Amino acid sequence: MTSDKMLTRIGGLLRQAESTDNPHEAEAFMTAAQRLATAMSIDLTVARAHTADRERRPAPTQRVIEIGEPGRKGLRTYVELFVWIARANDVTCDVTRTSTQVFAYGFDTDIDTCQALYTSLVVQMVRACDLYLSEGGHRGAVAQRVVTRTVRGRRVRRLEDRPLATITARLEFQSAFAERIGARLLEARQETIAEREREDSAGTALALRDKDLELTDYYRSQSRARGTWRNQTASYSADARAAGDRAGRQARLGGSAELPGARARLPR
Repeated sequence: MTSDKMLTRIGGLLRQAESTDNPHEAEAFMTAAQRLATAMSIDLTVARAHTADRERRPAPTQRVIEIGEPGRKGLRTYVELFVWIARANDVTCDVTRTSTQVFAYGFDTDIDTCQALYTSLVVQMVRACDLYLSEGGHRGAVAQRVVTRTVRGRRVRRLEDRPLATITARLEFQSAFAERIGARLLEARQETIAEREREDSAGTALALRDKDLELTDYYRSQSRARGTWRNQTASYSADARAAGDRAGRQARLGGSAELPGARARLPR
């Protein structure tokens, strides 16, 4: 018998000894546990802790993610990147009005994955955008902006082409980068789920359903958000978005431990 199995067996005997009201049964279970522990040279405290750790059920939690200082330009695109990553990792987000913080709801391991991916990808996003702007890829391009005018007493909204401003180019580039990352991660997630379902269709489906229900109940009980966050921009630039999308396709998603498909377990 392996050491792990022996620890579990001894811990089970200890639990039975501590849960029974019959003193004779308690003594019998404790004696059996002690004999096994002595034979394997295992401390009873270690066995008890091992069993408690194995039986500890993970529970959803909330974590505050600091995005940036108030007033910093482009924070909404940083939030958008984190939210896309979260969607692919079973994490639900609320966002402050200033886009300086994200409230992440999910299991610790999933939130850890989101933070690891975000830390790497936000640096890649900013560097790729800086390179795009420094090379002048946005010069001469146009941006479409919704303009409202009064025509014959009626307010009319229409699109107008304007020179692409640097700040607009940055926001559109980074927004498209975030969307492409989200699409890549969601695709990786679906591939992983499909692979696991081929191995154990019923078990995987049940685990995912139970996890989704537990997370939904937790979010509803904890969230105080009003409405749904969206990154809405006043202007649109096909050129900047195309460049951001290309950068998102080329971005490194990190090591295997950071990928959604690499998670070792689903909550029981």
